[in-house]
Amino acid sequence: MRIGVDVGGTKIEAIALDAHGVELQRIRKPTPKGDYAGTVATIAGLVRELEGMTGEKGTVGVGIPGTIVRSTGLVKNANSTWMNGRALQQDLRRELDREVRCANDANCFAISEATDGAGRGYEVVFGVIIGTGCGGGVSISGRIHTGPNGLGGEWGHTPLPWATAEELPGALCYCGRHGCLETWISGTGLEWDFARETSRNLRGPEIVAAAEAGDEEAQQALNRLIERLARGLATVVNVLDPDAIVIGGGLSNLKRLYDGELALRLRDYGFGGGVETPILRNQHGDSSGVRGAAWLWPLQKGEAGSVEGMNVD
Repeated sequence: MRIGVDVGGTKIEAIALDAHGVELQRIRKPTPKGDYAGTVATIAGLVRELEGMTGEKGTVGVGIPGTIVRSTGLVKNANSTWMNGRALQQDLRRELDREVRCANDANCFAISEATDGAGRGYEVVFGVIIGTGCGGGVSISGRIHTGPNGLGGEWGHTPLPWATAEELPGALCYCGRHGCLETWISGTGLEWDFARETSRNLRGPEIVAAAEAGDEEAQQALNRLIERLARGLATVVNVLDPDAIVIGGGLSNLKRLYDGELALRLRDYGFGGGVETPILRNQHGDSSGVRGAAWLWPLQKGEAGSVEGMNVD
């Protein structure tokens, strides 16, 4: 059995999966905001509760809104700031008396979709989350790639490529720099861009609804979003050249991302043109994060979803 835990800003969710990826149980509790010890206790409590409900002991993976630095073992870049600078993985290991694996929530999304979601069967999958912000994760041969700094896939904090004079310097990002992809390619970025161009203040879903109703300004805002997304993904293709790109987050529901327009723009922006990378809508939706945390323990040979020749434990 595999147990996955997803630490969010308002709730901590845990799931138990059997060897075939079938959900056995799912539970959640409110996140104890500002309370690190309470967060550790809640995660451990959810694991024990799942094990009590199923009668089995499981491996434990935890998705967090930050990353673990390999050299120090400490959390950094978490927007749940009380976790930063803490040895979460070690503390959970001690609390649960077993090895625990922690990873960034975007990486958990990527491994979930690569294991038994839309990216199943592809060796290298780049997972994109476009919601309030944007981020990315990399799955290679069924494992996430984080790198020594824990920054693998941190696509949202790279600058918008080939920015025009009108796009410079871009909005100030919370990381302290201007013009990060997150300030352009996100629900927040869509709202900011729409307001800047039209002097109208609408929420992201309202902009999408207005575009579908024929509002020309809203349609143009979505055109700009898709064009910028193509530019951003072109840099991923130029550096990583993944076998597939899977999109998640609230804006992944935008049908225009899959009707060929984005793929056509990406084809031309990639170096030399002719890019044919599949762009796929996620399969597991909001469950991808918690499922991906469970899949931080790779598939064993013969298990459902394992790929022949894949580097598995």
